[in-house]
Amino acid sequence: MSPLDPVHNPFTPNAGTRPPVLAGRDALLDRFALVVDRLAAGRTDKGYVVTGLRGVGKTVLLGEFETLARDRGAVVVAYEVPKTAGALTRRFPALARKALLEVSPAARWGERARRAAGVLRGFKAQFDPDGRWSVSFDGAELEAVEGVADSGDFVADLPDLMEALGEAARAHHRVVVLLVDEIQHLDSSELSALVMAKHRLNRRGLPVVIAGAGLPQLPALTTEAQTYAERMFHWPRIGRLPDVDARLALLAPASRAGVLIEETALAYMVDYTEGYPYFLQEYGRAVWDAAAGSPITLQDAVDTRTSVDAILDQDFFSVRVAGLPDRELGYLLALAGLGPGEHGVAAVARAMDADSSTKVASAQARLVDRGLVYSPRRGSVAFTVPQFDRYLRRAF
Repeated sequence: MSPLDPVHNPFTPNAGTRPPVLAGRDALLDRFALVVDRLAAGRTDKGYVVTGLRGVGKTVLLGEFETLARDRGAVVVAYEVPKTAGALTRRFPALARKALLEVSPAARWGERARRAAGVLRGFKAQFDPDGRWSVSFDGAELEAVEGVADSGDFVADLPDLMEALGEAARAHHRVVVLLVDEIQHLDSSELSALVMAKHRLNRRGLPVVIAGAGLPQLPALTTEAQTYAERMFHWPRIGRLPDVDARLALLAPASRAGVLIEETALAYMVDYTEGYPYFLQEYGRAVWDAAAGSPITLQDAVDTRTSVDAILDQDFFSVRVAGLPDRELGYLLALAGLGPGEHGVAAVARAMDADSSTKVASAQARLVDRGLVYSPRRGSVAFTVPQFDRYLRRAF
């Protein structure tokens, strides 16, 4: 048998890259498509925010949402929130401008679109004073709409701007979809502004979808920012794939390339990865490159496991602990020592043998801020990264 050609390896373990077979996510895609279709039909619906651990395919889903929306003729504006305070506030004028110009070219604007441009100009002057956007009609420059979205308070102004944009979209028979990734990086005021904007859009029946993705703590953070947030959004949570879908994620791409995988090898890889999508892609790529040929055997899977661990350690896990202070690393190691799943904060403190509950709490708060742990419920803590406990025990 000749080795499998690495050039034609179908597996794609890259952040945000669509896998060759997007297994187990059809229901989520159908539900999002329904939200877009309802708004296009003049109905209202909640926003749609997917949550889950790292590496489960949230960003991939947002990419699929964008494709679905564009296929339906919607205007899509996508933004990944960096871990920088106030980033959305500064960026939003450009996002709104892009959406408005996609709703309709300026030369074809009607009354609602011209008003939205005027509202945006006033908004931009407050939140992006270094930038300038001017549009002229009949030789005269379009003026800002005074008193609308120009107070300088993002929480108050964003709903006004989104309402104006929604009115323009409705006048031009378009749906606007705002996709926001890594929503947990937004500060409390930005989260509150998004929720209030969605509330306004629903009340007015305007065709703007707010959708996004973030870590599992996001529903709690959003509700903390605005008490009625849980009623403004659908909150589907994704995680590991059921075994049947995990097997399909490995078997189907190989089969399309004319390569078979033995049943025992499939079972071994699914069991070891626990069905986490990113890990499946890494294992698939590694076993393909290492196998002597088709079919890929159980022995191929077993022999590849060490290299899979090394790849994940280097590319997925180790970067998350690089440079951590001793206290925070000690917290992670104590949590890892308790095993997989969530554990009580008090149990972590005992495992740390900490001399101060304040030190434990401050370490946990910093790790939450870094996106490494979260609280599934009051008094408990868990990793945001699947199999992180296994990595930490292996590496330290």
